[in-house]
Amino acid sequence: MSTSRRRPDNNRKAVSAQSRRSHILGRLAMLSLAIVFIAGTIVFMLFNTTVINAGAWNAKAEATLNDTIAIKPKRGDILAGDGSILATNLNYYNVRMDFRADRFMVEAYSNAIDSLADSLSRYFPVRTREQWKTKLEYPLTLTRSKRSRSYLLLRQIPFDQVERIRNFPFFKLSRNPNKTGLTAEPVLVRRYPYGEMAKLSIGRVGEVKGGEKHGISGLERALDSLLYGKPGKATKVMFTNRVAPWTVEPQQDGYTVLTTIDITMQDIMEHELEEILRETDAEWGTAILMEVATGDIKAISNLERDTIPGSGRYIEAMNRAVQAYEPGSVLKAVSMVIALEDGFANLNQSFTTEHGGYLISNYRVRDTHFSPSGTLSLMEIIPYSSNISFAKLMVPQYRSDLNSYRERVRKLGLMERWGTGIAGERPAWFPTLDPKAGGLVTLTQQAFGYGCMVPPLYTCAFYNAIANDGKFVKPRLMQALRMADGTDSLLKVSYVRDSICSPANARIIREMLYGVVNMKPGGTAWRLKGQDDPFNFAGKTGTAKIARERDPRHPEIPVAPGYIQGAYRLSFCGFFPYEKPKYTLMVLVSHPKPGYGVWSTSGRVFKNIAMKMYSRGMFGNPSDYRDNAPAEPSPANLYAFDDATTGASVIQNYAPAAKISRTPGKTVRGTVPDVEHLGLRQALVKLEKAGYNVAFNGQGSVVSQTPAAGSPAPKGSKVTLTLSQKAPGR
Repeated sequence: MSTSRRRPDNNRKAVSAQSRRSHILGRLAMLSLAIVFIAGTIVFMLFNTTVINAGAWNAKAEATLNDTIAIKPKRGDILAGDGSILATNLNYYNVRMDFRADRFMVEAYSNAIDSLADSLSRYFPVRTREQWKTKLEYPLTLTRSKRSRSYLLLRQIPFDQVERIRNFPFFKLSRNPNKTGLTAEPVLVRRYPYGEMAKLSIGRVGEVKGGEKHGISGLERALDSLLYGKPGKATKVMFTNRVAPWTVEPQQDGYTVLTTIDITMQDIMEHELEEILRETDAEWGTAILMEVATGDIKAISNLERDTIPGSGRYIEAMNRAVQAYEPGSVLKAVSMVIALEDGFANLNQSFTTEHGGYLISNYRVRDTHFSPSGTLSLMEIIPYSSNISFAKLMVPQYRSDLNSYRERVRKLGLMERWGTGIAGERPAWFPTLDPKAGGLVTLTQQAFGYGCMVPPLYTCAFYNAIANDGKFVKPRLMQALRMADGTDSLLKVSYVRDSICSPANARIIREMLYGVVNMKPGGTAWRLKGQDDPFNFAGKTGTAKIARERDPRHPEIPVAPGYIQGAYRLSFCGFFPYEKPKYTLMVLVSHPKPGYGVWSTSGRVFKNIAMKMYSRGMFGNPSDYRDNAPAEPSPANLYAFDDATTGASVIQNYAPAAKISRTPGKTVRGTVPDVEHLGLRQALVKLEKAGYNVAFNGQGSVVSQTPAAGSPAPKGSKVTLTLSQKAPGR
């Protein structure tokens, strides 16, 4: 019985083992078939790639490896005449997060969002805490596959701030970007340490098609090919474990351009011009300061009223210095040069002023300044600015050929583009005259400064030639190119014309211009002359009506011809010191409020600039009024920085120190004003207005002064200021 029961159990076990074996073999067969299929597919694809379509794949690989990659050059710096940086490139960083990093710590990030938002809002208040929190939370609302790999947090911040961020909550858990996702993308940013100072002359850069950055205004634009450099070339090369770029042709970085700008003179000019524009509520103003011997533009400023209603600000908006306007009486110097050089003017001539009115072809020429005798000698017609005398002097010479005067002006070089390096430069414009269409009247007007257009820069350069014994040097903003090895390739002084007149005739005209300021009464700028002036200067006033112009914002609206009632452009152009001219200065103020004339607008700007330059020893003279006082060097860069400072932190030293608000104490006449805690510019203005000369050391705001505030000291004494970025006791 026991034997019979054992046999069925054994049979069942045998059947079960056989079934399992068959099942396993079946699965192995299916797996083998799958492996054979995959292997066959791989072999087929390999054969297809390496044999059938080998040519196409090789061509694609070749094309990839032969792709040319442009290597962007580093843009050259723009420097002031003393080497101070006006435009440069600084390394900044765009801070981003990779939310799909392999080991990104999602839970730790989620727990740290509140504290991270606190830190970001404190040090980067471009967003509030709640706004930062919303920005930080947003990526977590997306599925992992849709989260950004380069989520932008901050744009263009310096390296020290990147390091600060690395110590914020969550980010300080690891320096490994694979865990925190934090990356810093380096970018080169063009920076202008002096901000708005000479902005239109230095210019700005902008992005053009293709992502390249090129100059769009000023020197940045005019010298773009030199500053930009030459891009290099690289191709992709196969290395052992990767494909990487290989430089084929290295880039050539842009040249560093050394300009002629003097930062201290520029600061003086901008302050004085803005002061008068604010006082007179003028529409705009421009000023150009040139060095007589070289034509170097030491300072140039263009300021105009901000278009934002009620702002009361004056900003750099258009480079008026190179735009052409009717010049007014400052152009009489051009007529006088022609008359003396061509021999139809002599010192024995005199002119009757016809009681203020003179008729030419039904056009009445009028004078606004009258000689008591009714007669002016040749030497007096520029000081009195007599339109009638210039009409009588010039018109008879050119009446038979109206355009011969235009041709004579052209030969002087005023109608050519000079290539000064200032973008937007325009030459003078003198129209072709038609005797049947009022040509004689226009010729008459041109003799004393109407009926033509001349840029202020061209007027300044012409007066500079008179100051320079007739040598007509070309204005320039660039004096050298700095090579890669640090040496400077100096650019030679060039000339519009070797000479516009003989030295003898230049001396005669200088004497006439001296009379404009010193002939009392009679000279149109005699009010500018002070009894205690430490030096002499000469120049010419100009008053021009403002023609109606079409509004560029609404060109479809027609404009009636003629002039705006009661609107004038007031100019003064001259040179100093008179005995041995070193600088030429042109100032033009447009449309001041009623009651202001040339001497109280552009004339005052001219004299104030010259006086401050004298008081700082910029004529090569002692910087105080005492006899035999030693000469002092020009003051240092107002915003100088330590050459040892590098990286993004250097930009912090570019800006002037923040002002500390306080109420200045009252100054008793004859005592030194209190200027402690003021910025340098404000301190200079206050002390120089009180008649003191200033020397200083350091940078920032005033922390001490010698003599002390309230000390008795005569005018002309020197006050020494000590500056610091930190307030005393900090």
